[in-house]
Amino acid sequence: MRTFSSFLGRAVETQSGRKIGKCRDLRASVGQGRPVVEAIVVGRAGRFEHLGIRRVGAVKDAVPWDAVVRIDGKRIVVRDGTELE
Repeated sequence: MRTFSSFLGRAVETQSGRKIGKCRDLRASVGQGRPVVEAIVVGRAGRFEHLGIRRVGAVKDAVPWDAVVRIDGKRIVVRDGTELE
């Protein structure tokens, strides 16, 4: 099991090494049971979102969680071709 805070500050990169940004927050849906992580919030806009400041639809700042291939040391590796949503 990983803690939320263990993701913060990790580099987010594609399998081929393209840098997307740093993990600033995680988005999760809350329903019955445990929260389900849906996306990794990255970059400068992600820093504001972490503080609760978000302009809906204005900035693409998240990588879908289902794009994560592996967590490798201090980085989160996502599929090649992954773009911010």
